[in-house]
Amino acid sequence: MAGGGAVTLALTLWSHALAALGFGLLAVAAARGDGGLWGRLSLAGACALTACWALAVAGINARDPATALAETARNLAWLGLLWQLGRRDRGGSAALLLVYLVTGAINIGAVLLALIQTLPLSGDGAEAAAGLALVARMVGALLGLVLAHQYAVSLAAGERRGVLLLFTAAIAGMWTTDLALAVLAYSAGWPDAMVAVRGFAMIAMAMLMAPAVMRAERPLAMSHAGALRLLTGFAVILYVALTVGLIQIVDRFAGSHGRIAQTAIVCGAAAALGTLLTAPWLRGWAKVKLAQHFFRHRYDYRVEWQRFATRLGRPGAEPLGRRIVRAIADLTSSPAALLLVCRDGELEPDEAWNWPMPFGGGAALVAYLAASERIVSLDELRRAQAPAAEAAAVPAWMVEDEAAWALVPLLHGSELAGAILLARPAASPPLDWEDLDLLRIAGRQAASYLAEERAHAALAEAARFDEFNRRFAFIMHDIKNLVSGVSLVARNAERHADNPAFRADMIATLQDSAARMNALLARLSQHHQGGTEPVQPVDVGTLAARLAERRRAQHPIEVAGQGIALAQPHRLEQLLDHLVQNAVEASPPDRAVRLTVSGDRAAVSIDVEDEGCGMSAAFIRERLFRPFASSKPAGFGIGAYEARQLAQAMGGTIDVASREGAGSRFRVRLPAAPAQSLDQAA
Repeated sequence: MAGGGAVTLALTLWSHALAALGFGLLAVAAARGDGGLWGRLSLAGACALTACWALAVAGINARDPATALAETARNLAWLGLLWQLGRRDRGGSAALLLVYLVTGAINIGAVLLALIQTLPLSGDGAEAAAGLALVARMVGALLGLVLAHQYAVSLAAGERRGVLLLFTAAIAGMWTTDLALAVLAYSAGWPDAMVAVRGFAMIAMAMLMAPAVMRAERPLAMSHAGALRLLTGFAVILYVALTVGLIQIVDRFAGSHGRIAQTAIVCGAAAALGTLLTAPWLRGWAKVKLAQHFFRHRYDYRVEWQRFATRLGRPGAEPLGRRIVRAIADLTSSPAALLLVCRDGELEPDEAWNWPMPFGGGAALVAYLAASERIVSLDELRRAQAPAAEAAAVPAWMVEDEAAWALVPLLHGSELAGAILLARPAASPPLDWEDLDLLRIAGRQAASYLAEERAHAALAEAARFDEFNRRFAFIMHDIKNLVSGVSLVARNAERHADNPAFRADMIATLQDSAARMNALLARLSQHHQGGTEPVQPVDVGTLAARLAERRRAQHPIEVAGQGIALAQPHRLEQLLDHLVQNAVEASPPDRAVRLTVSGDRAAVSIDVEDEGCGMSAAFIRERLFRPFASSKPAGFGIGAYEARQLAQAMGGTIDVASREGAGSRFRVRLPAAPAQSLDQAA
């Protein structure tokens, strides 16, 4: 017991000393702050007297008459400050002034009774004076709480309302601990442990008063989470005070069974605390009561919207449907939710979170939600208080499931994207205008995310179709080139069918055309997964000679020059094939197409020249490299466009020089390969 008493004494000393330091700093800050002189002096005086009282408790004793005198001076100072604040904000009244005066008189009576105890009285007289002093303290603290509550209620809604509420709550907390201490002292003697607890409570009160005393330029507002923590702190203090009080009472009256009774109280208190802390309904109830009695709005919209946007905007491992379900459920603390999306005119389950019954809704519900934009309260449906159209549209399974609480439509513009069915929260007050407004805005935001995801899916599908169409257009152009080549061979066969060399060339051309047709079919297949061809040294002269040899039966082609370029062989061959085909189609039958290869250490150039009809400068500038623009009646307008795309993909360029009636020259420039032999290039 001696060790426990020493610990309690040390806690009392340090807690009240720290409280004195805190209120002393507040007194200095109040005296140096802005505002009226009398207001600053009143606040500084109240804080200074509180600091002196705390020092008296730490340095003398909580039961000493000098400490009682300091406590009375402290109480009178705070009463005077409350009266001054209330008269400034809302004006005073005679009845209220009378209550303040009575409260002050009771506090003075308490200190007088404490001083009487110092006189040489009989045992019964001293005990009666001590009892009356404690009763006076209890009544004074109780009246102080009433006056603090009256001032808190009378506060006008203003930008410093939150700060003043904190300030008033701190004063109320101070008198609450005084009341608890007096009750315990009257019933079971002075509880030293409760005196130490009061010191720590006064430290908390100083911290609560700091925003009002400092008068920060930016208005301070208490958040819902902060208020919940504050309420939790007060509850813990009250809980500890009651537990300590019960232990003191048992210690006094239980006799030899006191230790057993005290152990039972501690175990029971711990079990009750654990039960309360793990009860979801208690947290929900506390949040609802805080919102109803401490705030103008039930939701902390800044915090709620930040959390909502963060969950929706974080892809992570969860699909969008699950993120939407959980984000809206978190707004109302719903333990489960179901996302229904519109498909083929009906609502079908898409994502369930803790929901055991994934059913859907029919076309009538879709039409009703889209037309009315109304959030359906299923409790109103069960009480037959909802509109008849709503009762007819909502499916029976939603009404029969008691866990179903609200149905939130997800509207994107005037179109219904889906709906969220929310389960009943642990503390479920009736849906009011704040719930409806918040859920309506959140529903529209969630609908925009759903619409965006659908738009992305539609764009991806359109991109796949576009890629297929582009591939098909290029292949059709290649097929047209093949058909043109075969047609030329067929026309020449009429004149040169008896020539064995021509027949050999014709067979080679037909075999090459068949091979190229098979390659085109492979490219057209949607299951074809051709790998990316690597860039490598390519002997451009040999490639050009091979291309000319292949087309020898169609049109005369002259090849000259050598060069090794860094390119993709098949792409380069396809590029030159496009340019040669265009040159052949533009040239007269008796004029050869020339392929000239040249280069240096930096680049290799391939010139494709013809003596055909040529092109105007305007056509080259505006239409040549645009898809589906062609100067030939039967042309697709893709060859030059695809040739430039292929050149750019290999890091090259295409330049054009042409004059109407004099022919054209296409010059392809590609990066040159490092010095290598032709054998290595091959």
